[in-house]
Amino acid sequence: MGTLWQNGTFFTLGDQNETVEAVYVVDGRIAAMGAKEQLLEQFKESITEIKDVAGGYVYPGFVDSHLHMIGHGEKLLRLDLSQATSSLEMEQWLTKKAQANEDEKWVIAEGWNEYNFPDEKIFTRYELDKMSPHKPLYASRVCRHAALVNSEALMLAGITKETPNPQGGVIERDEQGEPTGYLMDTAVDLIKEVMPPVDRKYVYQALKLSVQDLLAHGITGGHTEDMNYYNGFSETLDVFQSLIHKEGFRFRTNFLIHHEQMDAMKKSGYGSGKLTDYLEIGSMKIFADGALGGRTARLSEPYSDDPENYGVFMHSEDAFKELVQKARDYQMPVAVHVIGDAALEQALDALEECPPVEGRDRLIHLQVARPELIERIKPLKVILDLQPRFVVTDFPWVEDRLGSERLASSFAWKTLLDEGLHCAGGSDAPIEPPGPLLGMHAALTRRHPDDKVHEGYLPEQKLSRYEAVQLFTSGSAYATGMEERRGKIALGFDADFTVLSHNLFTCDIEEYLTADVLMTIVDNTVMYEKEAR
Repeated sequence: MGTLWQNGTFFTLGDQNETVEAVYVVDGRIAAMGAKEQLLEQFKESITEIKDVAGGYVYPGFVDSHLHMIGHGEKLLRLDLSQATSSLEMEQWLTKKAQANEDEKWVIAEGWNEYNFPDEKIFTRYELDKMSPHKPLYASRVCRHAALVNSEALMLAGITKETPNPQGGVIERDEQGEPTGYLMDTAVDLIKEVMPPVDRKYVYQALKLSVQDLLAHGITGGHTEDMNYYNGFSETLDVFQSLIHKEGFRFRTNFLIHHEQMDAMKKSGYGSGKLTDYLEIGSMKIFADGALGGRTARLSEPYSDDPENYGVFMHSEDAFKELVQKARDYQMPVAVHVIGDAALEQALDALEECPPVEGRDRLIHLQVARPELIERIKPLKVILDLQPRFVVTDFPWVEDRLGSERLASSFAWKTLLDEGLHCAGGSDAPIEPPGPLLGMHAALTRRHPDDKVHEGYLPEQKLSRYEAVQLFTSGSAYATGMEERRGKIALGFDADFTVLSHNLFTCDIEEYLTADVLMTIVDNTVMYEKEAR
């Protein structure tokens, strides 16, 4: 007994031009595909339901290879500063938030980006004190590798002139050595330790909002790193299990486990592999460095616009190798956040010394990669986890950070593919918006959507349409070792489909930005359907 999906154009991604008219599904897996009339005749005794995709264009389910699902939900819940277009607007929004609810003990906001402001202003603690004179204020930067806090927050965290920079973090200071209120990477954790704890109800609400929004963007699954921020491994996993199974939110979720939660995972009796049809534990997550925005990504040569600064390593060389070996002891691959080339080099040293026992390692972001480092990646059992939208938001200021000489080997997605390396595509939501079509558009144009005359930053690095779609389909499947079951419309593959209003291989590239998600189908079940107008 099965389901026939019909009345659409189904792109198999066996190759760019291969399409079928209909797909027949049994027990959540594709059993046959081809001409509609042929399938109707062949399976007329066993077809129990016929589903119509309303003339849409059907693709293998889009999967975001790197995001923070609960964090994305938090952005939907909190004051979102990512849309502020001036420092004055940010100031007004924070002031209004501070005055809005007397019951809230902190003012918390997300996503400010000084490069969205004409004056590129970064507020000081004293300016924030005027916006929120009676409550501690915390506003994370768009990259989530930095935050602004006011004097009340610094006092609660015990951060003073004498407080040293933690390993992997920076407390920015004025000429007198006093903290300015701008904290980077692990220095932000000093504030988080004194912020009000989140309860399970809040985490559940954030996750539910997130999954609903992801499904509406045509996303059938995601590889997410959430386990170290919301009361630990067990409670976070329980929230996912409750939403996905008790409420029936079908969404393919692969967990990256922060290295600090590995022991808790083991103690709870879990390890790498499938938990349910929709939940699986993948890799151990390690941060090797910070981000280019706050100049904490670790470079082999100093920042061009800050000649005394190389960025930060999150771990010493020995400590990093110990973490990789710990993953191997747990029979797990690693997923390493690497943005700077020196951080990439540190990661490669460890991966070469301690190759994976099971699965594939992944290198996440990989924004600065010297050619000789790319050569070292080739023999490794590894996938590169890319976020095309970073080209939109990081240029042109990243040119100031890196200078022209390093730029040619930075954000070089086409080079990586041409070198035969396997790549997956993600958004890093909430850092970037989660829509795969936005990511594909960025991969194709390498410019801001509003700047239609720009030739694109490093235009030689533009991907083809087929390559861009593959990042979010077969690439994401390969990242979790599911390339024989997901990422294509093929016999035996899971019935996960994204149905769009447009043919991505023939439409105008700008129509990637306006195409509608008509349906999101997970495990043969419609989890989102656009309302008829």
